[in-house]
Amino acid sequence: MSAPGCIVITGASSGLGAGLARSYAAPGRTLGLAGRDPARLAEIAQACRARGATVHEAVLDLAASGPIEAWLLALDDRTPVDLVIACAGISAGTRLDGRPEGLAAAAGMVRTNLLGVLHTIEPLLPRFTARRRGHLAVVTSVAAYRGLPDSPAYCASKAGVRVYGEALRAALAPHCVRVSVISPGFFASPMSDRFLGPKPFLIPLDQAVARIRSGLDSGRRRICFPWQLRLILQATDLLPAAIGDRLIRRMRFRIAPRPPEAPPRQAPAHQAIVSPR
Repeated sequence: MSAPGCIVITGASSGLGAGLARSYAAPGRTLGLAGRDPARLAEIAQACRARGATVHEAVLDLAASGPIEAWLLALDDRTPVDLVIACAGISAGTRLDGRPEGLAAAAGMVRTNLLGVLHTIEPLLPRFTARRRGHLAVVTSVAAYRGLPDSPAYCASKAGVRVYGEALRAALAPHCVRVSVISPGFFASPMSDRFLGPKPFLIPLDQAVARIRSGLDSGRRRICFPWQLRLILQATDLLPAAIGDRLIRRMRFRIAPRPPEAPPRQAPAHQAIVSPR
C-alpha cells in the first residue's frame, strides 16, 4: 500500500485524534484537522507543522453537516484526500449522583458520534468511488459490541458507527475504496479520565495510536483491541438475556462531567480552509 499523501482527521484537538495527527505528520504530507476546541486544535496543528506537514485546520461542530461538507470538499479540491479518519466523539453516562445521562446528553452523543461520522464520510464518497481509490476509517468502540447499563446512548451511537462502517466496506470494495472499522477499548485520554470505574486492559495513548496506525498502514479491515474485552462483551450478548444482563450489571461506573470548552467558531464555507503557516 502506498503512503497516503492527504489525510483528514476529525476529533484532532484531543486524545486519539490528536495522537494520530502527530503520528502522521511528516514532510510532504497534508493533514486536514478538524476539532471543537480552538486553542488545543491550534496547538496540535502547530506541532504537526513543526514535523514538516502542511496543515489545514478547521474548528467545527460535526453535528452540523453544512460546514464540515464545505470544508472537506474545499480541501479535496486543493489536495485530493487519500485517507479519512472519523475520530471525533463524546461520552456521557450515569452521573456522579447516580442519575441517568438524560435526553440532552444522549441526543448529543448520537449527533456527534454517529451523525458526525456520516457528515465526515458521506461528502467524499462520490469522489472516492469516481477515483477508485481511497481509505475510510471510522472509530467506534468495543462498547459497540454490547450495551452497558451506565452508557446506553454512547453504546448505541458507537454500535451505529460500527455497523455503518461494516456496511460501507462491503458496498465500496467493488469501487476499490478501503474501509477500516476501529474498535478500541480503554486507553489513556481525557475521555477515559472521566470514566470512574474499572478500566480493564487500559493502555497508554501512544500504544493505542501505534496499533491503529499499524492497522491502517497495512489496510486491515478491522482494528479491535484488546481482543479479550471484545470477546467478553460478545459473549454476554450470545448468552440468554437474563444471564447476560446479570453479568453486564457487574460492569458499573460513573461518568464525570466534561470540562467546559470554548464554543466552536464555524467559518463560512469560503473561509473554512486555514492556509498553512
